[in-house]
Amino acid sequence: MPSDETVMSVERLYSRPGHLIRRAQQIAVSIFVEECGALDLTPVQYAALVAIRSQPGLDATRLSALVAFDRSTVGNVLERLEGKGLIVRVNSPEDRRLKLLHITDAGVDIVEKAELGVQRTQERILAPLAPADRDHFIALLTQLVELNNNASRVPQSTPPKR
Repeated sequence: MPSDETVMSVERLYSRPGHLIRRAQQIAVSIFVEECGALDLTPVQYAALVAIRSQPGLDATRLSALVAFDRSTVGNVLERLEGKGLIVRVNSPEDRRLKLLHITDAGVDIVEKAELGVQRTQERILAPLAPADRDHFIALLTQLVELNNNASRVPQSTPPKR
């Protein structure tokens, strides 16, 4: 029979990093939806639009690496964004099997409309922390993510410096 120390209690679960990170993600998405819900935009769609706007002509594989989402998620997101008229996919002149992604004027417009809500989202997420702790929290979270990047099913790559 396992000892009391090896049996996971709910109280112990609540202090585990994985549980806390999952809860923080749930909270972040909820706040984003409250702030940007009127735009009919999810955090994943927003991230995809920002990446496509900043790197016009990238393909789905590169997008997947930039925003660290698996290919099936990216595929679904691209279908929705295309259906909303926010992006277009065009055949690559070099490889007709490859679709290159471009943001439409409507896509640029929705990203611009979302900016204030996204900013409020970030502020609300950090608001419970003391002002002096916010930068430290972001630095530690960035370090945690960067040092564990290769453990991800979809490691994030950074865009080339321009």
